Amino acid sequence: MQSVTLNNGVQMPILGFGVYQIPAEDTERAVLHALEAGYRSLDTAAAYGNEEAVGAAIRASGIPREEVFVTTKLWVQDPGEEANTLRAFEASLGRLGLDYVDLYLIHQPYGDYYSSWRAMQRLNAEGRARAIGVSNFPADRLVDLIVQHEITPAVNQIETHPFRQNHDYHQLMIELGVQIESWGPFAEGRNNLFTNPTLSQIATAHDRTVGQVVLRWLTQRGVVVIPKSVRPERMVENFTSQDFDLTEDEMTAIAALDTGESQFFDHHDPQWVRQLGTRRVD
Repeated sequence: MQSVTLNNGVQMPILGFGVYQIPAEDTERAVLHALEAGYRSLDTAAAYGNEEAVGAAIRASGIPREEVFVTTKLWVQDPGEEANTLRAFEASLGRLGLDYVDLYLIHQPYGDYYSSWRAMQRLNAEGRARAIGVSNFPADRLVDLIVQHEITPAVNQIETHPFRQNHDYHQLMIELGVQIESWGPFAEGRNNLFTNPTLSQIATAHDRTVGQVVLRWLTQRGVVVIPKSVRPERMVENFTSQDFDLTEDEMTAIAALDTGESQFFDHHDPQWVRQLGTRRVD
């Protein structure tokens, strides 16, 4: 599996497995199937409620810990005093049953993420979080975080798919030394992604599925991606999306699908900010 080199030299697989919205009772089985299919990067979060199941699957797999890249995330209510972030990190480690994580992200760009970042810099220096980054940060907040702190985020995980491609922001992140990572690579099937004529035509030309075309389009652009599925056959399909290349004309055709609009929500919407900012995670 191809990897990307983060800004501190840590290697991260370009294709991983996400567990967002997988119920905790189904997560261990799903992650075991993913590991059996060959995935070596797992993405979870305190807010997902399934960190414990992810850790159980890693142990049950028998795969050495150092061969699995584990990402988890800090939720909004945990920022504030640095101690709150450190307690949240310890709680995540405890649920995962791990001594360290490979990547620790601030999940949302709200609350006192300055103090959280200072605490995360400490965790990084101690080696307990091999890399640290952010999720859902818009350009202005990402740049602000960078100029005010010692460590530049290694990753920014944002909504990225054929209908929201983030070309300009991706270029800015390259200049800043921040790795872009896609969540929602299939837009959860919205806007009829899986029957889109352009994607379907390209898939037919390569004897592939639309999902495989989307994943290859992302990784061919250098975007880290973490597709989710609970179906073993789909996990294998997604994992085997990296052994072909799209032509320049095909990349251009997919670029034309960009609407620049979210298929989910607007992080600048006051109601959405209030909803996220007041949600609590035990």
